[in-house]
Amino acid sequence: MEKLKGPTPRMSQGDPQILIVDDARDIREPLGQYLRKQGLRTQLAANAGEARRVLEDGTPALVVLDIMMPGEDGLSLCRWLVARGGPPVILLTAMADETDRIVGLELGADDYVVKPFNPRELLARIRAVLRRVPEPATLIASGIRRFGPWHHDPDLQQVQHDDGRTVSLTSGESRLLGILLDHPHTVLSRDRLLDLTAGRDAKAYDRAIDNTVSRLRRKVEADPKAPRLIVTEWGGGYRLAVDVEDT
Repeated sequence: MEKLKGPTPRMSQGDPQILIVDDARDIREPLGQYLRKQGLRTQLAANAGEARRVLEDGTPALVVLDIMMPGEDGLSLCRWLVARGGPPVILLTAMADETDRIVGLELGADDYVVKPFNPRELLARIRAVLRRVPEPATLIASGIRRFGPWHHDPDLQQVQHDDGRTVSLTSGESRLLGILLDHPHTVLSRDRLLDLTAGRDAKAYDRAIDNTVSRLRRKVEADPKAPRLIVTEWGGGYRLAVDVEDT
């Protein structure tokens, strides 16, 4: 497993929850730590029985599932998940188990990764699967809200400064600002912001978030090169660094 570097980003309840089911502790725990470093919430289960108990309390966004486990194997649990309309599944499979991989895909698994694997590859596959899964539309507050010296009016797509200046926003800028206002003091990764603002549009791309943030900063920051409202969390994403008030 790749060595982890840097602080773990703050996560919110809006971040995707990943359930990792693997009887090998030396895979399960480092993988959970790695995914948390990438802004995902994780739950761990050592076998199918533990996984079922976790699933009774809620539905994760995705399950990473080892095929070869003592007792009930991963294929059986995958079949059960698919039959009940559960979350998408990525199988972890040994190099030689081509038949199991085929059976897993036929059962309804969304993807598979062959052991030993690079955690970055698994992360890329997790994000790819999550992008394919429809997500309920995000509801953004429609009222006027204050942040720092500004008031955001999503209906008029504009912000007004305490000194009376009014600045128009594009629909994309207003929507992104609304998402940030929904999650003050919370680090939102570029992937998460892309999902919330673009609605999983296949044509959208990560750089679009950076471009929109840059335009927003030019409109609301006193010094866009040293932002104090919308700050960058290196390796994490962006964070609204001020309190939000309904007006």
